[in-house]
Amino acid sequence: MSDKVQYHAIVHGRVQGVFFRAETAKAAGKFNITGWVRNLTDGSVEAVIEGEEENVQQMIQWIETGPPLASVADVQWEKNLSPSGFTDFKITR
Repeated sequence: MSDKVQYHAIVHGRVQGVFFRAETAKAAGKFNITGWVRNLTDGSVEAVIEGEEENVQQMIQWIETGPPLASVADVQWEKNLSPSGFTDFKITR
């Protein structure tokens, strides 16, 4: 079993009020991802995703497209070198 990896994302575009957080949580379950997602006051969405590299790469692709009602303009990614060991995926405020 490989080590877990973690990425931090800031997602820009039409990503609030379009079920982005709820759909991200569903996708996280599908791809066996832990972490969290939340809306930011500037209209963007912030997420931390953690899991096996292959699963995280699938989640990255999903986030860069987003759910059907969203329009993702840009995603800023940062790889965290110390995964946090999350046990689930949460929608936070």
